[in-house]
Amino acid sequence: LKDVYVEAAVTAICDCEDSVAAVDAEDKARVYSNWAGLMRGDLQEKFQKGGKQATRKLNADKTFTCRASSADKIHLKGRACLLVRNVGIHMYTDAVVDAATGQELPEGLLDLLVTVLAALHDLRPEVSKKPLNLLNSREGSMYIVKPKMHGPDEVAYVVETFAFIEKAFGLPENALKIGIMDEERRTTVNLEECIRKASRRCIFINTGFLDRTGDEIHTSFHAGAVLPKGDIKKAVWRTAYEDWNVDVGLKTGLAPGRGQIGKGMWAAPDAMAAMVAEKSNHPKAGATTAWVPSPTAATLHALHYHQVNVLDVQRRMQAGKARSTLGEILTPPLLLDRKLSAREVEHALEESAQGILGYVVRWVDVGVGCSKVPDLSGVGLMEDRATLRISSQHIANWLRHGIVSEDQVVAAFKKMAKVVDGQNAASAGYAPMAPGFD
Repeated sequence: LKDVYVEAAVTAICDCEDSVAAVDAEDKARVYSNWAGLMRGDLQEKFQKGGKQATRKLNADKTFTCRASSADKIHLKGRACLLVRNVGIHMYTDAVVDAATGQELPEGLLDLLVTVLAALHDLRPEVSKKPLNLLNSREGSMYIVKPKMHGPDEVAYVVETFAFIEKAFGLPENALKIGIMDEERRTTVNLEECIRKASRRCIFINTGFLDRTGDEIHTSFHAGAVLPKGDIKKAVWRTAYEDWNVDVGLKTGLAPGRGQIGKGMWAAPDAMAAMVAEKSNHPKAGATTAWVPSPTAATLHALHYHQVNVLDVQRRMQAGKARSTLGEILTPPLLLDRKLSAREVEHALEESAQGILGYVVRWVDVGVGCSKVPDLSGVGLMEDRATLRISSQHIANWLRHGIVSEDQVVAAFKKMAKVVDGQNAASAGYAPMAPGFD
């Protein structure tokens, strides 16, 4: 089927947040440089593949000519429409500081300023001379994904900063669009109001179940001991959260052609057969987009949208009743009267410790912020700061409520350090954690 093209990854997100380790001025400069190259259209990377040097660069738009009439042509974009994820509003960075006070700058504001500055190459091609067949936006917009916002007031603040930057750069009003990550409980329960606050700018809403799980544990931290991580995924709040997001999105008009309703990441990048079998659940749930870990995964997942007519799914949902309640969303995933065996506790603790250490050594030693980390069974799973957030909150919660002791936690980390050392033994320059733990 050489002549069959599958259009996939219609949109893609470039990250300043979880999937990179940008923690100082040098790191941030590299992130911004890459984004600027994408906005100019001239970013290239040379690498070795199959023993040969290859060059990766942006594809120009594709033109197809009808065999019957050379005058009939079809033009398709050769690239994904790029969004850029700025960090949340609560992060600060010493990449830029106030000269008088030494005060660090809010990192989200720095991201906004510099990523918009770089995007002027795309927003003003008549000035930058960027080739029109490499434009990112056909509508003169820039698309910014904003994570970790806690409710409508924080969405309103972000919208205010967008308007300020538009005036500073002389951009048209509402040229900067926003994708709202629904990954904090206060945003979930107030999602309709969050969208209203950004109604002239909102291009998507997206469930982020990893960060949302971390926030769920954090929010319910003092209410009691939470369930094991695997059971938290099956708890009533999780299904309600996913359904609520789609229902609110449809109610507020985020239908195809007007915006995206998205679902979360497939976290097992090597398990493509399982992804093909299972991820069709996202379009069946009414989602018009979903996150995947690679170009191969994107192409495979695109096939699900040929198998499932999302428009029909959404019409049925709009004709039916609301599928979740506020009470269900606010039901914390607690153990309550359930008693865990010693083995269940030990396994859950070791699983969290191994995931934390497996991620951190890649972040600290290699500078990679999103890694394929083998779990206790040797299955490679995507780990980033969101999964780290879950595991650390989970251990802290069980410590707080006496499910585990400090000695048990220390012992689990020492045991898992040896496991992670073994998993990374073949990595050049790897520095073992054991036995000199201090």
